[in-house]
Amino acid sequence: MTGASSGIGKATAIAFAKSGIEVALVSRSTVKLKAVADEIETLENHPKVKIYSLDLEILDKVKPQISKICQDFGSVDILVNNAGMGYTNSLYKTSLEDWQQVLNLNLTSAFQCIQGVLPQMRDRQSGTIINVASIAAFNAFPDWGVYGVSKAALVALSRALSVEEREHGIRTVTVSPGSVNTPIWDTDTVQADFDRSAMLTPEIVAQSILHTALLPAQAVIEEIVVMPNGGAL
Repeated sequence: MTGASSGIGKATAIAFAKSGIEVALVSRSTVKLKAVADEIETLENHPKVKIYSLDLEILDKVKPQISKICQDFGSVDILVNNAGMGYTNSLYKTSLEDWQQVLNLNLTSAFQCIQGVLPQMRDRQSGTIINVASIAAFNAFPDWGVYGVSKAALVALSRALSVEEREHGIRTVTVSPGSVNTPIWDTDTVQADFDRSAMLTPEIVAQSILHTALLPAQAVIEEIVVMPNGGAL
């Protein structure tokens, strides 16, 4: 579970743990990860939980580190690629450096995580890879162009992965939420003023992710869109 220290990742980790799924928590902040692990360990009959500090922006380290996590944890049956960054700016004003940073974190790091888990999933002929995209992959919003491009590319990556890996028993899921009330709105790279009370909660999205993971092995929800009932903000 990448991006497990807050927001959708934290909520999904807790939802998985409540369902008895062992969780490997991945994020940059060891302190925040430990807080999530401590919360999971308060659950009655909680499953195994381990934390792994990893900066997904250091791309050449992602694949080998994810492979090591697979070995240390025992095996990874479900990969949730949730880590990512928000970014707002017009395409006209977006620097090449900013463009590359968004694509690196929202797309390429997910690709490297996937490559890190695929060998052991192929060996077992089973596994589920869940990529968290966004409604911005399908709908253009002013000043969200780079973010939308990164998420649309993640959807395309998921679709290609699905057709390549299904013969190996590996399922691929894309979850595309609408606006979610997470700390992404408080970051320096996002300048937006929306009614956060009208957004989805991380827990709602987490339940959707959990639902796709718990399907019987012979079934898959390849793409799911989860929106606030008020529509796009």
